Amino acid sequence: QVQLVESGGGLVQAGGSLRLSCAASGRPFSTYAMGWFLQAPGKEREFVTALRWNGGDTYYADSVKGRFTLSRDNAKNTVYLQMNSLKPEDTAVYYCAARSSPGLPISVREYGYWGQGTQVTVSS
Repeated sequence: QVQLVESGGGLVQAGGSLRLSCAASGRPFSTYAMGWFLQAPGKEREFVTALRWNGGDTYYADSVKGRFTLSRDNAKNTVYLQMNSLKPEDTAVYYCAARSSPGLPISVREYGYWGQGTQVTVSS
């Protein structure tokens, strides 16, 4: 089992920045990919970004390209989501996700491990 713990959410004005962290524990060596999804009020959870734990491609949703950056610290089993130029429409609960099988899908059901979520609110 892999446990994911997120931190770093909060309230920020439009144009500002936040950095989210997601620490993996349990059996992180079995993790193939990690990423982030968001869920806005009344909407379905949707893909934001993901990367392969051992290197390679990082994928971003079109809505965040050029503004968000996903990185990892292998020694700390942690991924970081740097969010810049935030917009009110970025307001959502952000969930860290991980999968232990090859592939880098964008579908929620393809990820077997989830964090508890962290709220990001961007005021206009």
